[in-house]
Order: sequence, then structure tokens, then C-alpha cells
Amino acid sequence: MKLDYIVDQPTITTERFDLRPLRRSDLGLIELYAGDERVARMTTSIPHPIPPGMAEAFISRAMAEAREEDVWAMDASKSGGAELMGVISLERMDRNQSEVGYWVAPPAWNTGLASEAVEALVQANPLNNSTMFGSVFQDNPASARVLTHCGFEYLGDAESFCVARDATVPTWTYSRKL
Repeated sequence: MKLDYIVDQPTITTERFDLRPLRRSDLGLIELYAGDERVARMTTSIPHPIPPGMAEAFISRAMAEAREEDVWAMDASKSGGAELMGVISLERMDRNQSEVGYWVAPPAWNTGLASEAVEALVQANPLNNSTMFGSVFQDNPASARVLTHCGFEYLGDAESFCVARDATVPTWTYSRKL
């Protein structure tokens, strides 16, 4: 048996779910949910359809000691939910800042899961950041509401390339001082 260890990435607990480091057993649910075109189209980096090996490579990067992004599974198993209801991450930036990114599995949409996950991550502040940023596509107002609900303030408009859409998409950018 081989054990995989994640260095310096805490599990963050809430009443309803845990934010825990990814593990190899998350592969099937990541492929299922990230492979949903509705999920992929609201991210910059998930292609649709997902090519073979992509989810496995994502998990390997998330588990690497020399990673630039910490990734957590939204694990609702303690309250009778799935082991993976979504993914949330913090990508390291310079000047003690990071960018939060997240996606939620369609069965958990409109349940408050994303807002609770972002708020838990902000409160835990595992990278000890002074500022967190977030960016959402302008055709995804639900994700914008998540950020504003969690105290992020609007900074301005920008554009990001969406792999699933094969297009540059207008975004709204937000920040939160910690």
C-alpha cells in the first residue's frame, strides 16, 4: 500500500462539509462533474470534452509538493453527501496574494455550497494572504453573487480565455482584503 501525503495543506471543516486535499480516489467524480459541459464552460481551464488523462494529471499536480495552487475537494460525506461536490483552489500570486477558483457539481447547484466553501477558505486563510482575488465570466452571475456574498468587492472588467468555449470571454474581477 502506498500513502500519498499533502504537505502544508490543511483540511478546513464546516458544519456541512469538509474542504480536504484532493486524493486519487476523487478521479471518477472529477471526470464526471468536470466533464459536464455546463461546468467546463464556466471555467477557464477545463476543456470539453475532457481528454483522457486530464483529470489524473490535475490530481497529480494538486498533490505535488512543488505546486503553485492548493486544491481542495468539497467533501460532504460527513452529512450524507458525496465525497466530492465540487473543487475550490487558491493559486499563489506575488505580494502575499492568491486567486480563488471553484466549481460545484450540478447536483449541488443553488444549495449555498459555493458560498460556504469560499467563506470557509477566506476565514481559514491557509496561505496567510493579505488579499484574495476572484474572477468570473459575466454570463455566470451566480458565481459573482458567491464572491460578493463572501465580502469580495468588484474591481473591474477584463477578459479570460475559456478552453471549453475556445473563445475569449468577458469577466468581472473581485478582491477581498484579509
